[in-house]
Amino acid sequence: MREVSSRAAMDLKPSATAVNVHAVPPYGHVIISAKWRGSTLVQSFKGRVKTIFEEELGVVDLHLSNRSCVLYVSEGDLVAGNDYKRKIVRFRNSNSKLSGIVIVEKTRLSEQYFSGLQKFVVLELGLTLLPVASPAEAAQLIEQMVHGESKESPFRKKSMSRLLDPVVLNLVRKIPGVGKVKAMALLEHFCSIYEISNASVQKLEPVVGQATARQIRGFFHNQFS
Repeated sequence: MREVSSRAAMDLKPSATAVNVHAVPPYGHVIISAKWRGSTLVQSFKGRVKTIFEEELGVVDLHLSNRSCVLYVSEGDLVAGNDYKRKIVRFRNSNSKLSGIVIVEKTRLSEQYFSGLQKFVVLELGLTLLPVASPAEAAQLIEQMVHGESKESPFRKKSMSRLLDPVVLNLVRKIPGVGKVKAMALLEHFCSIYEISNASVQKLEPVVGQATARQIRGFFHNQFS
């Protein structure tokens, strides 16, 4: 694992062309690589997120208006081999000011590869990793990030109804130690799953207790079973 990532890091020097974003999408929109045009992921947005297709985004798959970006790893990418790692390393080496989020399809077929990917992305590269069961769940997660990015947003009330959508609740409940009640508490306290993933134990503890707070922090950052 480390041999692959180290070799990739050596081969790919920092390069601005790895991330090619010239504009920030307006609220409620995402800039998405044209290769996803007509995909199940895009179709699953169902108009709730407006898409702006771009031919040259570099290694980034989606660019969000809160200065974050998504690198998407599909079930097929995980099963096929290690090519997806080079894409993620290129982003990490690009010195981009964007905050990188890796969304991965953790399915029955790809589950055996997930632990290795988790350690690679989180421990070795220091990026945020969010698992989903399908492109439809990924679309729901991206929608939640787009509409729930700011607590001060005038769309806050509308965003909260999306945050408590059953699909989003299910995503949060996949975190070890988090049941339905704690998932709802987390989504009511934090404005996005991305914010949950980056919250400290001290910020999580008043919401879910110390033990669960440590489990959440460990799931996203540095402890693996």
